[in-house]
Amino acid sequence: MISFRLLLQQGCIVLKRFWGLFLMSVLFPLAAGVQPVWALSGLDGTTSHNFVADAVSQVAPAVVRIDTERTVQRQPFDPTLIDPLLRDLLGDPGIGPERERGQGSGVVIDDEGLVLTNAHVVERVDAVSVTLADGDQHDGSVVGTDPVTDLALVRLDGGTRPEAAPLGDSDALEVGDWAIALGTPYGLERTVTLGIVSSLHRNISSLGFSDKRLDLIQTDAAINPGNSGGPLVNGRGEVIGINTLVRSGPGAGLGFAIPINLARHVSEQLLTSGEVVHPYLGVQLVPLTARIAREHNRDPNSLVELPERFGALVQSVLPDSPAERAGLRRGDLVIAAAETSVSDPQTLLKQVDQAEIGVPFSLRIMRNGQEMSLSVNPAALPGLS
Repeated sequence: MISFRLLLQQGCIVLKRFWGLFLMSVLFPLAAGVQPVWALSGLDGTTSHNFVADAVSQVAPAVVRIDTERTVQRQPFDPTLIDPLLRDLLGDPGIGPERERGQGSGVVIDDEGLVLTNAHVVERVDAVSVTLADGDQHDGSVVGTDPVTDLALVRLDGGTRPEAAPLGDSDALEVGDWAIALGTPYGLERTVTLGIVSSLHRNISSLGFSDKRLDLIQTDAAINPGNSGGPLVNGRGEVIGINTLVRSGPGAGLGFAIPINLARHVSEQLLTSGEVVHPYLGVQLVPLTARIAREHNRDPNSLVELPERFGALVQSVLPDSPAERAGLRRGDLVIAAAETSVSDPQTLLKQVDQAEIGVPFSLRIMRNGQEMSLSVNPAALPGLS
């Protein structure tokens, strides 16, 4: 039987070895002139600021607060639902228009005073007021909104215009990159939160927003009401996205941003014509993988056999749509679009977004185990007014 004294002695030897290795791992790099991670990041308190402060200083002067007003019609109500005593004291509230106020954020993207923000911040408003980082207030005019991507462009009317924020490349992002959110949540100006890029190409339809066509950046940087329209910034101080609040309640720790490359493309169209025309085919798609196909094909009740490969599976076709006129059917698997391989619905939608209205668009599909080509003429996405 092993004695307690022997166990204690062996434990002491293990602890001594552990602390010896720990001190070697810390002291040897210091003796060699190598800085530990916390010193490089400014977390040891010996430096006046770190990379986050440097990144924020590049963008903060271009971040603005947007206040809006609009007229809404007060809805009639049943007076019998109010306690008679309160009705006698307060009287019957009138039925008529009233002013509704809203608030969001934005970022100046050029030296002409153009501000990029969310469409839901400035849609159908009567007045826009823009507060700059230095506290100056200016009237703003809405150049245009695009509800499909939830983006809008506002122009500063007169006054001094701040320097534009540097724009980055959202296509170069990787999961794990730094993400810094700036804005005015709950009206609290000059608020900064820090996180990382948690995921890329997050499909907004999976979040319950079927009326939007977005491929989002997911981040754990806090994005709260009022942050909408503000910039998401990388560690170099470049704008990589436009914050958009799309989820509350459960999952409130998740933030999402619209990639800046898409926002730049949309803003150019809004500046040119005041609106964005989105091509569409008129199909509902689901992703297909080899595993999903195998599980489907094993089902004795399945009516069709699916190819065991990646692609965008047509779940339904809208009546009188470009897809129906081109001959697409439920169960077709789209494997290529405009000579580009299609591995999922997002890839196909990206190709459709780049198509021109009315110009033939080639699709390569699989139907009943056979490959075939179709030509479809994309139309303008209806129902945006």
